[in-house]
Amino acid sequence: MDDNERDSKYYGVVVTILLLAGLGCAIGVVVSILAIGFLEGISWMNAEFLISPHERIQLATSPLLLSLATVMVPAVGGLLVGFMVYYFVSVRRPLGPPDTILVVQTRGTPHPLGSGLMSTLAAMISLGCGASVGQYGPLVYLGTLVGSLANHLKLKIPNVQAICIASGVAAAIAVSFNAPIAGMVFAHEVILRHYAVKAFAPTTVAAAMGFIFANVIFDRPPLFLVVFEGVQYGYEFILFAIIGILGAFLAVGFSKGILACQKYANRSRIPVVFRPMFAGLVLGLIALQIPDILGIGQESLRFATIDGAFEISELTLIIIAKIAVTILCIGFGFAGGVFSPILLIGILFGALFGGILDELNLIGHSGVVPYAICGMMAATSPVIGAPLAMILIVFELTRNYDLTTAAMVAVVFSNLIASRIFGRSLFDVQLSARGFDLALGRINALISYDSITNVMQTEYARFRPADKIGKVSFQLAHIGRTAGVVVDKDGFAVGVVHIGDCAGPPPTTSLEAVMNRETIRFNENTNIGEALEAFRQSRYEVAPVVSSQTRQLLGVVFESDVINEYRNVTDRIRQEENEPV
Repeated sequence: MDDNERDSKYYGVVVTILLLAGLGCAIGVVVSILAIGFLEGISWMNAEFLISPHERIQLATSPLLLSLATVMVPAVGGLLVGFMVYYFVSVRRPLGPPDTILVVQTRGTPHPLGSGLMSTLAAMISLGCGASVGQYGPLVYLGTLVGSLANHLKLKIPNVQAICIASGVAAAIAVSFNAPIAGMVFAHEVILRHYAVKAFAPTTVAAAMGFIFANVIFDRPPLFLVVFEGVQYGYEFILFAIIGILGAFLAVGFSKGILACQKYANRSRIPVVFRPMFAGLVLGLIALQIPDILGIGQESLRFATIDGAFEISELTLIIIAKIAVTILCIGFGFAGGVFSPILLIGILFGALFGGILDELNLIGHSGVVPYAICGMMAATSPVIGAPLAMILIVFELTRNYDLTTAAMVAVVFSNLIASRIFGRSLFDVQLSARGFDLALGRINALISYDSITNVMQTEYARFRPADKIGKVSFQLAHIGRTAGVVVDKDGFAVGVVHIGDCAGPPPTTSLEAVMNRETIRFNENTNIGEALEAFRQSRYEVAPVVSSQTRQLLGVVFESDVINEYRNVTDRIRQEENEPV
């Protein structure tokens, strides 16, 4: 390489670094402003619609109005959300983190901007009207919307869309938790699924900008404040591990409950448009007795770290009710995430564990704070599949090394168990149901999601059963193929022929006598992974692709094309994870 080439390459690297950093900064600023607006909008609606505990206390002297608002606001909000999602979101369901992960991993096309904006607005209304859903999932998708816009800049940077989406997600999480490091790690751990150097700079810059806007410019309050002097007894780490184990079962039950409720809702006779309204009505009726289940529940979350703030019976009732209404709200179509509800459920569960220790008074312990935090992390990390990000959130929120260490123990045990009996996260299980199974590994997930029709050819060697094998051999040799498809007069594939099949018999022998009728056949639903395995066990290099409905021949697939597609995927993943800036 001469000096000019070396200088040109160095200049290209510098330009790329500056472009990526600039994109990260711009995305961080835009996402921060939009995310803060989203959160402020929810707070305003909570106050106006009497969801906020502060406003409800002010109206304690008007029980009839308060009761009416408690029942009607979630129901009317659910009706509005149902119409918005059904008529204005392209897939007729709220969009969230699984959609972000799928777009980034497959390098697919994001949903239309209008659908994303309407889904986000529906989430704001859901949360503003008191639905028991989360704010962080919609914020993640808000970051996705902003990040995906960078793809329209036509920059000649490989994988720029995925990097910009991850930057948007990092900024959204940083704003939400005042935790820039956790935001950056969450983007890599959950969205990108790698820690490539090329993506590190923009995600870090975006997360830092999110933190600056949330913490410095707008001075947003932290999620909670705790005072903790340290773990007083070494044996308490065993208790933290026990919380981790129990938290795993809580997380799995919560996740399975949501999936089961979604299936039940799809089988029910309630029209899709009216399902959120039904969930809102049930939520409101329960909230008449247990108002703590309304909305995000930030006040309950903050009180959970205070000794004696809740009675054991009260905690138990709130936990059970919050789990039930969250499953109902998400399962029946309210727009929102699972992050906030499981945070609240987890911290209340940990506080309950600490309260039981107080009641039993058998051993000394360090108060309710470490158990509440451990419960929160143990329940949340398996649901969202971000153990490292959750540990960092604890550290950034509390600045307490002992609490972080305690949470780390709980998170480790929780994820070990939950991953074995359920999966890495609720998001991954939802994606698996859509045919994209990341439990197989990124490469296998991609080839299993890649349809065989992407490599199908419509021009190929086609023969009739009555053709002579001499003619067949000549035509195969002429086009450079070793096999072809045999079709009948109606266009149905009846077999394949290999050039070796024509070698023994006389040239005038009809093809019907030597062709293979038991050949492998694919349809439009076959994926590259299935085709690769089928060819591995076959001696033929071609297979017909037939319609699953009509059995008509659609085209053929050659083994070489399937292998090339597999190599393209592996090369892409290898380049994405290891390519320098």
